[in-house]
Amino acid sequence: MEPAVPLDTGPAARRARRLGAPTPRVALTIAAVVALGVVIVLAAGAVKPFVLGVLLVYLLSPAVERLAALGVPRALAVLVVFLASIAVVAIAGTIALAPLIREARLFVEDLPAIAATVRDSLTDFYQELNVSPEVRDLIDNLIHNAGTSLGGIDLGSIVSPLVSSIVGILSTVTAYAILPAWLFFLLKDRARLGARLEASLPVGWRDDVLAAFAIANRVFGNWARGQLVLGATVGVLSYIGLMALSTWVDPVFGRYAVLLAIIAGLLELVPFIGPIIAAIPAVLIGLTAGFGGFVAAFLLYLGIQQLENNILVPKIQGDAVELHPSAVMLALVVGASIGGILGAIVSLPIAAASRDLFRYAFHRVDDPPATVEEALAHVSPRLIAASRRSSADAAVPPAGTAPPAAGEPGGPGPAADAQSAS
Repeated sequence: MEPAVPLDTGPAARRARRLGAPTPRVALTIAAVVALGVVIVLAAGAVKPFVLGVLLVYLLSPAVERLAALGVPRALAVLVVFLASIAVVAIAGTIALAPLIREARLFVEDLPAIAATVRDSLTDFYQELNVSPEVRDLIDNLIHNAGTSLGGIDLGSIVSPLVSSIVGILSTVTAYAILPAWLFFLLKDRARLGARLEASLPVGWRDDVLAAFAIANRVFGNWARGQLVLGATVGVLSYIGLMALSTWVDPVFGRYAVLLAIIAGLLELVPFIGPIIAAIPAVLIGLTAGFGGFVAAFLLYLGIQQLENNILVPKIQGDAVELHPSAVMLALVVGASIGGILGAIVSLPIAAASRDLFRYAFHRVDDPPATVEEALAHVSPRLIAASRRSSADAAVPPAGTAPPAAGEPGGPGPAADAQSAS
């Protein structure tokens, strides 16, 4: 028997094991990921509907998995969840659609009167300001110049982007048309796809990849389901509060209660500035009822946001998407510049997931490197159990899926053992 070769456990050896040169298989995987990223960036407009599809997967998959655990075939479970979701949306639409259309029509009809009242109130407030004549002249000139600029808009500069927008809308409609079928197959074959992905990974990568999926699933799952609950809660609270103000302050609040409540619930999806934008029409409508109506509307929306930020968000989402306000604003601006309104909506979970993945990777390349469980514990102790469940699920291939044979990716044999060191 050959004499044992002593292992080099010095700092240089540990760094080599962590950041060694990639094997051909690793290099091929990295190149494929980069190529996929380039394709997604080039087709960003067509990919946006599928971003919504991924969010729907996070919303619907818990119900599908629960039915599948009860023995319901996955295809039937997906159909049942689809039908139940459509029924819920249809019932909610039936209840809210008629009042929404009526109030939207009233709001459009009343908008000139509302604008005139708000303008008169602001003019009175402006006249009462104790400012110098120079400052007043400066403000008057700015208002006059703004009106002149709006009147000199070149219609030609509007028509060309409008045509491009129509073409983009047609391609987006096509993508949304195939979204239900894509969503069905993704939910139906989710377990099989996960097992195939597990089998295709080098052995040495599997724990880290499963940990990364557990981190992303924690953030996006909590955010997607939390936003659904938060949007509905904020909408309901806004409606109740506006109806209360219509009784105690002025009936004008009840005139647009459904419209304003739906706006508040939908804009809850946009982090940070969404609730502020939702409060603006309600506050302006309150201004038509006098200073008391203005204050009442402002306090109502401020109270709802305080309730959401201090009680609802910690209870529903925990610390999975907790970010500093400065980070939220930066992520919002970057997301909106890249992906428009959809980019702004998903900017918060992407930023939170990136933060947690960095924390995990930072500890995995430490000196000495942390284990997978130690690195997960630095992100959230709950992730350790989630990663173990993912490993246990992946270890048992779903029914109808044959285990990989020797020589296949993830299959037994010396090739897999050799890859465990990469």
